[in-house]
Formats: sequence, C-alpha cells, structure tokens
Amino acid sequence: MNLDTRSLESLRIDRGAAADRYRDPPRRRRLVVGVAAGLGVAAVAAYLLLRGSGTEVDTVAVSSPGAAGAAAVLNASGYVVARRVATVSSKVTGRIAEVLVEEGARVEKDQLLARLDATTGEAEAELARRQLEATLGNLAEVEARLAESRRTLQRTTALRERGLVAEGALDAARAETQALEARLAAARAQRRVAESGVRLRERDLADHQIRAPFAGVVISKDAQPGEMVSPMSAGGGFTRTGIATIVDMDSREIEVDVNEAFLNRVSDGQPVEAVLDAYPEWRIPARVINIVPTADRTKASVRVRIGFESLDPRILPDMGIKVRFLEPPGAGIGASTKPPLPRVPAAALERLPGGAAVAWVVVEGRARRRELRAGGERDGLVEVVSGLAPGEVVVSPRVEGLRDGARVVRREP
Repeated sequence: MNLDTRSLESLRIDRGAAADRYRDPPRRRRLVVGVAAGLGVAAVAAYLLLRGSGTEVDTVAVSSPGAAGAAAVLNASGYVVARRVATVSSKVTGRIAEVLVEEGARVEKDQLLARLDATTGEAEAELARRQLEATLGNLAEVEARLAESRRTLQRTTALRERGLVAEGALDAARAETQALEARLAAARAQRRVAESGVRLRERDLADHQIRAPFAGVVISKDAQPGEMVSPMSAGGGFTRTGIATIVDMDSREIEVDVNEAFLNRVSDGQPVEAVLDAYPEWRIPARVINIVPTADRTKASVRVRIGFESLDPRILPDMGIKVRFLEPPGAGIGASTKPPLPRVPAAALERLPGGAAVAWVVVEGRARRRELRAGGERDGLVEVVSGLAPGEVVVSPRVEGLRDGARVVRREP
C-alpha cells in the first residue's frame, strides 16, 4: 500500500513553534493581565454577594435614664380601651342598598358609610314638593283676587261719597275684601306648612344615608346589602341594629383594676411604665389620668385610667397590657438624688466574676465586644454602672459563638 508522505508531513505538529508563542513576552504579559483581571472581577462579585450577609440577631437599645429607672410601687394588669366607640345605625327602618366601608378602613367625620333603599322616601319627598307647588298657586290666586277686591272697594267708596250707589253696595265690597284678606292669611299659613313638609321629607330622605359621627377606624362591619336595619331591636333576629362599629384611635388609653388595699399607692398624674403582652420588650411611658371614684364590691377593686404619653399604631384596642406604677422622682423618705442608670435586658449580658459583664454592641453593622460594670437587676433589666451609653444598640439575647467584628443583621420580626 502506497502512503502519501507529503500529506502525512502536513499533519505533523511543530511543538517548537507552539512553545515559542508562549515564550513570546507580549503574549505572556497579556495572559497574566487577563488572569489577574478575571480574579479581580470574581473578588468584587464575591464581595458584593456577601456584603449584605451576616449573622441574624435581635437587638435592643440601651434605655435612657429617666422614669424607666424609677422604682415601681405597684404592678397591675388591664386592657387597652378606646373612650370613643360607636356602633353606627340608621334613624329609620329600611333595607340596606349599599355598604361603602370595610374593616380597617379609616373614615372622616360625616363620611358616607352606607345607603338605604330610598324609593319610598323619594316618592314622599316628591309628593311634598308637588303639594307645595299647589299651595303656592292657590296663594297667588288669593292675592290676585284680593288686589281686585281692594280696587273695587276704593271705587265703591268714591261713588258712595257722591251718592251714586247705595250703602249696601259699599258694605258688600268691604265684606268681600275682608274675606279675601282672611283667605290670604290662611293660604300663607298653608304655604308654611307645605314648606315644612318638604323639609321633613328631605330630612327623612337624608336619613337613608348613614354617615360617620366622628373620624376613626372601622373595626367591624355588621351588615350587608339586602338586610333590614332598624334603630331599635326587632323580634326574630332578622333585623340589624347597626351598620359598622367605629373606634376613635386618638382616644386609646389603659384601664386597670387596682385592689382597694393598694389604692393609696396610686395618684393622679403618676408616671407609669406599660408593657403590651404582644411586645414584651417594648416599654411604653404613660401617666395616670384619673381614679374612677367608685369601687367594685364584688372584686374589691377600683378602676384606674392611664393615658399613653404618645400613641403608636401597634397599640390596638382590647390588647392585654401590664403596667408598673412608678414612684415619682424625689418621692419617699430619703430618696436618692442620683440620676437613674441606663438599663439593658439581662439576656443581653454575659456575667463575669466581680460584677463585670460583657455585651455585644452593634456598630455600623458589626458586633463589638464590650466589657462593662453591671449593677442591680429588676424585672429582667440590669442597671449599667459604666461601659454603655443610652441609645447604643446591643445584641439581645446574646448569640453563642459571635466573634468580635463579625457582621450582623437585625432579624426581621
């Protein structure tokens, strides 16, 4: 078999030429630069990818010195209530045609909430307007006839003075005029009655529109289109007595029952620290509004009203809440003049021998180990003698295995 040696020679690889290409300095420089650029891009991508990551932690701010550091003289529990709550109904009995609000909707004063079927009311109002038109027409007729009668009386009087007519003609003209004047007075009275009837029917028609008595939030939708509604309860349970329930959220406050044996520890204007059952770490400043001047003999308690220093959307009516009645600043015998110390949750500290402790402070998204001197503990809060300033953010509860400088992110609730 004959082989084509020339074709085989063309398939041979020149390894020396390939090696020369990699030994060429410009080519080698470009290769190094390309590899370095790729590594740089990968490093930047990794940094951008990992920049937002970190250990998820719960945080809390160091409480400022103030009423929160005051001693508690009494603890109690109660509920958040709203002073202004209204179940809005209608002034007339009728069938609901449309309900314009839902639960959670915020409404303004006099905002339209629902409409009743006003077919009969509109017909009655139209009838009253037609009656007024008829009365006005009758009044115009009487006025025209009276004007003519007065002119006739004047002519008859002039003729009688000249002796051209009998005395009876003058008396008849005078009687006709007086009768028409009386009819005119009656017609004017009928006009006023008709006008009052129109206003009454229009008022009845307006009562078919149910409006909000004050600004607030709808917490309950109590009726649906097609149902009957009435201002008074009807037998059988098929008639609604309300359209919706509205709460004035600006009237939220706290009501607690205080045992009458401890009532001497409560006074008007006394500072209070409140904690919602739903947010046990959130301490809400409040103040006593008044003490209701009556006692419940079945429970041997007195109701106390407490107002929030500032309202928050998280505070909802009927929430359970615990309160601590605080000793007013400077109250009591031998009260200390030293300002109260800042406090942190006990769960945020790692106790060390000799009263020292360690907390993890969050600074620019990183956890920093901070040694501090801890004081007394009350209600799960520890006084900080030194080492932390009010407003600083610490990890609470502490996280095992956290390293100094580690990146942390606040856990979403």
